[in-house]
Amino acid sequence: MAKDSPKKPNAAFMKPVTPDAALAAVVGADPIPRTELTKKLWDYIKSNDLQNPENRREILADAKLKAVFDGKDKVSMFEMTKLVSNHVVK
Repeated sequence: MAKDSPKKPNAAFMKPVTPDAALAAVVGADPIPRTELTKKLWDYIKSNDLQNPENRREILADAKLKAVFDGKDKVSMFEMTKLVSNHVVK
């Protein structure tokens, strides 16, 4: 059976979430979809040169990100996703 319509985006990712105070310091306090939140987080990481140059999968935390990363100095990209989800109100 062929589908005529293009694949629809996952509604869960498009539903706005509200960052808590720690995450709002990085991405802003307005409710935004998870996809946009992730984009803003990566923009912040890249603009502040927070990727480990030896291991690009590691994120080095500055003062703002340390609050989001539960006080850790560095986290992997995969761990970052899990830690960030603890800082959003669904």
